[in-house]
Amino acid sequence: MWPWGHAAVGYLLYSLYSHRTYNQPPTSMAAILAGVGTQFPDLIDKPLAWSVAVLPTGRSLAHSLITASLVITLARTVSRRYNRSGYAVAFGIGYLSHLAADGLHPVIKGDFASLTYLTWPLLPLPVSDTDKSFLAHFLAFEFRPFTLLEFGLVALALIVWWYDDIPGVRGLQHLLQNERTVRE
Repeated sequence: MWPWGHAAVGYLLYSLYSHRTYNQPPTSMAAILAGVGTQFPDLIDKPLAWSVAVLPTGRSLAHSLITASLVITLARTVSRRYNRSGYAVAFGIGYLSHLAADGLHPVIKGDFASLTYLTWPLLPLPVSDTDKSFLAHFLAFEFRPFTLLEFGLVALALIVWWYDDIPGVRGLQHLLQNERTVRE
């Protein structure tokens, strides 16, 4: 899945969680942390595999449920220390939504052997022919039915985000307004 698809899926899931749990839209910080969580596995694995060749593939260390559980537990510990446990939930939903979204296409195809990255290093990684470089990856972009589904999810997420009063942007606007007030 492409970065915008991950962001859309993660935001939709976190918004649903926030409305159901707190009966309100996501806060700005929670929306930002959910967004960071949706990109986190690729921000770790892709550069370490494609740019510096420390990891075997672009879906290995941070795409493993083992690593995810450790990172989310660390986020939970830190957020509890600052009495902000909801932030770890937001990040965790974003992170886990990324792993689930990456597994969606193999599950639809019935290619369950391609999901072994979820348990790496306990199981060997699936053979991958897409681990080239960032540029090669983007140059290989094609409009396929699954890609169109992603764009549909992005459109839906934008509608929900607008309905939620664009959290993240509103928080940034608030910070900038406070900054101007302090200067005056």
